Amino acid sequence: MENDGGEGSSFIVSIIENRAKEVGLAAFDLRSASLHLSQYIETSSSYQNTKTLLHFYDPIVIIVPPNKSASNSTSTVAELVDRFYGSVKKAVLARGCFDDTKGAILIKNLAAKDPSALGLDTYYKQYYLCLAAAAAALKWTEAEKGVVVTNHSLSVTFNGSFDHMNIDATSVQNLEIIEPFHSALLGTSNKKRSLFHMLKTTKTIGGTRLLRANLLQPLKDIETINARLDCLDELTNNEQLFFALCQVLRKFPKETDRVLCHFCFKSKKVKIEALSADRAKKSQVLVSSVILLKTALDALPLLSKALKDAKSSLLSNIYKSVCENEKYDLIKKRIEEIIDEDVLHARVPFVACTQQCFAVKAGIDGLLDISRRSFCETSEAIHNLANNYREDFKLPNLKLTFKNRQGFHFVIPQKNIQGKLPSKFIQVVKHGNSIHCSTLELASVKLMDAIRENVSALTLLAEILCLLDMIVNSFAHMISTKPVDQYTRPEFTENGPMAIDSGRHPILESIHNDFVANNLFLSEASNMVIVTGPNMSGKSTYLQQVCLIVILAQVGCYVPVRFSTLRVVDRVFTRMGAVDNLESNSSTFMTEMKETAFIMQNVSHRSLIVMDELGRATSSSDGLAIAWSCCEHLLSLKAYTIFATHMENISELATMYPNVKILHFHVDLKNNHLEFKFQLKEGPKHIPHYGLLLAEVAGLPSSVIETARMITARISEKEKKRMEVNCLQNHSIQRAYHVAQRLLCLKYSNQDEDTIRQALQNLKEYCVKQKL
Repeated sequence: MENDGGEGSSFIVSIIENRAKEVGLAAFDLRSASLHLSQYIETSSSYQNTKTLLHFYDPIVIIVPPNKSASNSTSTVAELVDRFYGSVKKAVLARGCFDDTKGAILIKNLAAKDPSALGLDTYYKQYYLCLAAAAAALKWTEAEKGVVVTNHSLSVTFNGSFDHMNIDATSVQNLEIIEPFHSALLGTSNKKRSLFHMLKTTKTIGGTRLLRANLLQPLKDIETINARLDCLDELTNNEQLFFALCQVLRKFPKETDRVLCHFCFKSKKVKIEALSADRAKKSQVLVSSVILLKTALDALPLLSKALKDAKSSLLSNIYKSVCENEKYDLIKKRIEEIIDEDVLHARVPFVACTQQCFAVKAGIDGLLDISRRSFCETSEAIHNLANNYREDFKLPNLKLTFKNRQGFHFVIPQKNIQGKLPSKFIQVVKHGNSIHCSTLELASVKLMDAIRENVSALTLLAEILCLLDMIVNSFAHMISTKPVDQYTRPEFTENGPMAIDSGRHPILESIHNDFVANNLFLSEASNMVIVTGPNMSGKSTYLQQVCLIVILAQVGCYVPVRFSTLRVVDRVFTRMGAVDNLESNSSTFMTEMKETAFIMQNVSHRSLIVMDELGRATSSSDGLAIAWSCCEHLLSLKAYTIFATHMENISELATMYPNVKILHFHVDLKNNHLEFKFQLKEGPKHIPHYGLLLAEVAGLPSSVIETARMITARISEKEKKRMEVNCLQNHSIQRAYHVAQRLLCLKYSNQDEDTIRQALQNLKEYCVKQKL
C-alpha cells in the first residue's frame, strides 16, 4: 500500500449514526490489515466519545454518508468531521454503501477468526451500524486502493476500544500524554516532553505505534497487565536476557509489520493494459516484501535462542507460539526456492534496488537473466562516466548518488562549481532513471500465493515483534536508565484502595533533580481528596502525576513510586485549565461546564476523576455552589476523585461527609513572602491573605489592601464558627468511617495472618475506647 510507511497513521475510518444518537464506527488499518469495530450511544451533544476514538485512530481518511438536511439544530457526525477534522480527507459515500448485511458477509469471509469468537454471530442485528460502517470502509479501500483483502486474513476486533481504559481527547491533552502543552520549560534550557516522547525508544515503527495505542488506551485486564509486569521482573533481574533480546530485535527489519499488507491484500482483476503502466513498481514492492520477510525469518533462530530459557509466561508463550511453529520453516523453504539465500533486507536505496534485481535465483526466468546483464553493464558505465567527469571537469568531490525517486544523479558541492555546469549533467539524471527491471513479477506471483496460505502466522509474528519492541526497548530500557528502585512494580486489586507512596511525576522528575515526592490514599471509605494551596504550590502537577502513574501502571510498566497498590481504572476524566475555546465559540466558563457535564454523564464507579479549579470562571457565589454540588454528586458514587481548589470553603465538605479527606501543599510565609515546599500534608491549612500579599507586591494602594484585610477577617471568622459546629455534629460518623477504612485496608492487605489478627485486635480496642 502506498501510504503505510512511517510512524504516522494508516487508518481509514468510516462512521454512521442513527436518529437515536447511536454511532457505528469501523477503523481499517492499511498497515496491519486489521479492522476495529465499535458501536455505542453518543452521550454527549459534542460527540466526545466519537472525538476520543478519532483522536486515537488519527485517520488519514474519514468516510461518512451524505448529511441529511434536518429542520432542527441537532449536530451530526458529518458536521463534527467538517468542523474539527477539516485537515483530514473526507469521503462521502452513498447510504447504499453502508450495507450492514453486506458488512456481516464480508466479516464472515475475511476475518481470521470465526465470527462466533468475536461475539458477532448472534448479534448482527444489534450491531448493524458498525457492520454498515465496515462495508463502506472496505468498499472505499477496494475502489481507491485497487486491492481486495485475502479471505480469512483480516484481524477483526469488536468494541475493542471499550475493553481498555478510556481517556477522552481533552484529558489526553491535559495530561500531555502524546504532545506537551509547551515545548520549553520556564526558567530552564530543557525542553518539556510528553509521556509518549519519554518512552519512545522503540526501534521499529510497529513498536512505536503500539506504544502510542497503549498510552491512549491502557489495559483493564489484570491478568494481561500482570503478565507484562512479570516479563519486566524477569528482564530487570536477568541482564543477560535483556541484552540478548535488545541485540536480537535489531536483526529484524524496522518495517517488519508493514510487510503484512502485501500478503493480506491482492490486486483487483483489471485489464492488462491498465496493469502494465505500473507493473514494474508493483513488482518491485512484491520482491522487496519477500526480501524483508526472508530477513525476518532468518532472525527467528536468534530469537529462539534468546527466549529458550525464559521463565515469565509472556516470554515462554512467545517461544512456544513462534519459535516452535513449523509454519515459519515452511514459508522460509518456499522463499529459498525462488530467492537467493544471500539476499538480506537493505535500507540504502541503490543496494536495495540491486538486491531486488538479483533476489530471484538465476534460471527461473530467461528474460530476467538478460535484464540483469543489462543492469550490470549500465551500472558499470555510469560509474566510469562519473570518474571521467571528475577528471575532465576537475570536480574531485563529485558524488554519484542513487535515490528511489530520482534514480542516479550527481551531487556537487557549490564551492567546486565555477560558472555554469555543462548540459551533459542533465542527461546523467535521465540515464539513471532509466534503470529499472519490469519482469520480476513473473517469478514472484506463485510465491506470494504460497505465503498467503500462512498469513495468520505472519500476523502473529508481527504482533509479537511489536510487543517485544515496546516491552524491551521502551519499558525495560527506561527502567534500566534509572537508579535502582526508582521505578517499582505496581500491585493491582479488583476493588481495593488506590495507595501511592512517594509518587513522582514521570516527566518532570527527569528535568528537576530535587523533585519532591508525594503520597495518595483513596478507598471506598475515603473516595474524595480535596487538595488546597495557593497558586504555584504544586496542585496541577500533582493531579497530572497521579493520572500518569495510573496510566503507566495499566500499560504494564513500572511506575515512579516507592510502593503502590491500585484499583483498575476504566476511565480517566480531567477538568483542568481555564481557556476560552474560540473554535466552538465557548467562554472559559462554558468550556468548564461542558467538560464537567461530560464527566457527570459518563462517570462510573471505577473511574478516576481529577478536577482543577472548577467554578472559578464565574461569580464567587455561583462558582462555589457549582463546585460544592459537583463534589456532592461525585461523593455519592464509588469513583475516586481528586479535587484541587483555591476555595477554602470547599474544605467544609470534610466536616459533613466522612468520605472526604482534606490535603494541602505546605507553604512557609516569611517576611511577607511565600516559600513553596511542594510537600503535600494532611488537613486544611489557611495561608493568611496570600492573595492580598500578591496584590500588595503588584502595587495596589495600601488603603485598598487594609480595607480588604478587614473584610476578609470578618468573613473568615464566620466560616470558622460554622465549621466548628459541623465538626461536633459529625464527629461520631467520622470515627466510624475511619474504622471502616482500616478494615478495607486489612481486607486487601498482603500481610500474614498473625499480623492481621493483631491489627484487628488493636482496632477492636480503639473502638471500645471511642465507644463505637
